[in-house]
Amino acid sequence: MTFAPLTSSRPVVSVGLSMLLAGALALTGCSSPPKAVTKPVAVPTTAVPKPKPAAFTAKGMSAELAAVIKPLYFGGAFPASPSAAKVLGKRKPVRGAGPVVVSGSIGVWKGVRIAVVTRGKDVTLLVRAPKWKVVGGWWPSVSVSAPSLGGAPRRVLMVGSDARPGQVVEHSRGDSLHIVGFDGHGGGGVLGIPRDSYVPLATGGRGKINSALTFGGPAALQRTVASATGVPVEGYLITGFMGFKLLVHGIGGLRLNIPVAVNDSGSHVNVKAGPNKLTGSQALAYGRARHAVAGGDFGRSANQGLILKAAGDFVKLVGPARLPAILSAAAPRIGTNLSAEQVLTFAAGVFVTRQSRVHNKVATGGFGMTSDGQSIVLLDARARSLFADIRDGNLS
Repeated sequence: MTFAPLTSSRPVVSVGLSMLLAGALALTGCSSPPKAVTKPVAVPTTAVPKPKPAAFTAKGMSAELAAVIKPLYFGGAFPASPSAAKVLGKRKPVRGAGPVVVSGSIGVWKGVRIAVVTRGKDVTLLVRAPKWKVVGGWWPSVSVSAPSLGGAPRRVLMVGSDARPGQVVEHSRGDSLHIVGFDGHGGGGVLGIPRDSYVPLATGGRGKINSALTFGGPAALQRTVASATGVPVEGYLITGFMGFKLLVHGIGGLRLNIPVAVNDSGSHVNVKAGPNKLTGSQALAYGRARHAVAGGDFGRSANQGLILKAAGDFVKLVGPARLPAILSAAAPRIGTNLSAEQVLTFAAGVFVTRQSRVHNKVATGGFGMTSDGQSIVLLDARARSLFADIRDGNLS
């Protein structure tokens, strides 16, 4: 508590003058000084009230971004995607004097600024294209019961290109093909597609599914996969050997619980069963090994699915606030036809998906031979059942 300066108080001045007068009479030897009746003098104090905490405090963000977040909590309009606006329209704004403190982290995906703003267990996802808008998140503090992540279910095609030095990543063979999805209710799945699956190609004719990338690029591969599986895939994410190694290197290595030891001289990998922390080169070699892996290409696809799950586990472990930095670092290594909004909301799906409910499976089929002597995979009834299963973003 602070007090007003005493020199500015008139009663204090009167007391001072009285004391000076009494001292002067004593010094002059006055024998009969007037009797003074002294009473306690109350010195008025002016207490300065403690400042109330600010109702809204925004850390790590511009005033422009804070202006979008504030009405989310206190009521009022703000820019939002249709799916986010629908969910947030049912929120219960903050009431009372308690402060709302939010923290932001900013990144860039393919030239578009992205942001994650957190408050306790609340997470708000935003993009700036051209101005900041809310595109998803989850907000238990304002009684929003379900997350908003661009609509559900979500299914994206993950592609690992077999491009060698001097070859174009987006026009080489697609040797790692996985549909990755989540249903928005805690479930998800990673479904591998054998690279030699013999299917109708979007570029015309029939051929191995991975050749669609060679003939028509990733967009043609996406159309081919969607047609062959019946799964409505919303877009693709593609990287090559070097891009993959740099992605793993950028996060300091990938922790992976390997079910079966692999020692494959062809891919130069030697990893033990159990917990491992793989470098970028080791993770790439493990994902490419097939000669020493049970099931050959099917087993390799299953191991690649384990890598994808491990990457999701890493993102989940470091938390939503790190997501913009992770995506910023990954963007130069990945090709995609997905928007920044789609990538941000899809990546954030790992935070609302339970690890125990993300199943890793591979579509199967019998082996055949084309008239020109190519070994192919003929997808079977079980494969078609798996395709139908992941249509809702979840593999049971």
